This record gives sequence, C-alpha cells and structure tokens, in this order.
Amino acid sequence: MALHAHNATDRAEQMILLTQRLRNLVVRETTLFEARKPHEAASFAEEKNTLATTYRLETARIAKDPSLIVDAAAGLRTTLREETIRLDQALQDNNRAAGVVRKLTEGLVQAIASEAAQTRSRMHGYGANGRVTGNDSAIAITLNREV
Repeated sequence: MALHAHNATDRAEQMILLTQRLRNLVVRETTLFEARKPHEAASFAEEKNTLATTYRLETARIAKDPSLIVDAAAGLRTTLREETIRLDQALQDNNRAAGVVRKLTEGLVQAIASEAAQTRSRMHGYGANGRVTGNDSAIAITLNREV
C-alpha cells in the first residue's frame, strides 16, 4: 500500500499520521507484552503489519527522492522527524519487551519438553506378547491455550 499524496505538504502530513498511528500500535503491543498478554496483540497485528509495510516503502521512496517532501513547510518536516524519533524509541522498547516474552516462551517450551522426556523414560507400554516394552511407546501431550 502506498500513500497517494497530491504534493509535498500532503505527503508530509500523511507520513506524520502514519508514523503516529504505527507508534501507537507498537506502544500498545509493548504494553501487552509487558503485561504478559502477548496473545491480545493479535487483534491488531494485521493493521500494524500493513502500516509498517507502508511506512517502510514510503520512507524508502523519500530516501531515494527527497523532493517528495522537500517543499513541505519546515514545521511539518520537523514534526515528521520528531515523530520518526518517537517511533524508533517505541520500536526499541517493543524489541526489548518482545525479547522477554520470547525468553519466557522458550523456557516454557523447554520445561514441557524436559517433562515429556522424563515422563517418556518412566513410562512403559505392553507389547504384542503381553510383556512390558522399553521406552519406545508413544505418549500424548495436551496443550491448554487458555490463560
């Protein structure tokens, strides 16, 4: 998705709004990560990804052709620069929070895998001859997605 700006002022104003909306979603996601509710961020993930893609494409276009915003008022360009700095900080905070969630998730997965391996080594099944077999029997693992 690309911005459809009529002139430099229009493009700068649209970029400011895009940057603010993207930053708000990133901050909201970070707050959910810190509250240990990352699953709730799924409700706006598609919008965030669409805005991020648009932002990336538009910033690349402006970097290639600065004339796209050079004629915008200095105040608008300053506001866009400030909003970009705020977005960058929000992304850094989000990356830190996502790292914590990732570590917690990995620890949980490792704990489940370890428990499954210990359970598997203790369990024995019965073979076709009615005798207890070795450790090659399958066991079931249940995943509860409710918090």
